[in-house]
Amino acid sequence: MSSHPSAAELARAVAHWLDELRPQLDQRNAFLARVAMNALGVIDRELMQRDAAELAIAPRLSKLLGTEGDYESLTRELCARLRGGQLGVGTPELLAILRDDTLANLAIDQPNYRHEWSTE
Repeated sequence: MSSHPSAAELARAVAHWLDELRPQLDQRNAFLARVAMNALGVIDRELMQRDAAELAIAPRLSKLLGTEGDYESLTRELCARLRGGQLGVGTPELLAILRDDTLANLAIDQPNYRHEWSTE
């Protein structure tokens, strides 16, 4: 059992403190505080969502590539095969995996982005 706050809890606490402090700051520093708050939000979402997102995509990458590994090594292999021309837009499941991975990254980096997939 941990007796200290998690990294995500610390990031949220600092962001909350900056948000309370921001109205008292001059325009430039209020802007910089907002930038820092946004960065802390990305850190919080990264800590809370990244592992699950990678765990969801890794088995699909593994099946697509016909090899085992963690998300990072599978992604490196995918990139190598794309650069080498062994995989392309016609590869079954490739675009679906890339779409889902991109949407998971957007949920972390840009949570207000409209994440619904549309073919229109």
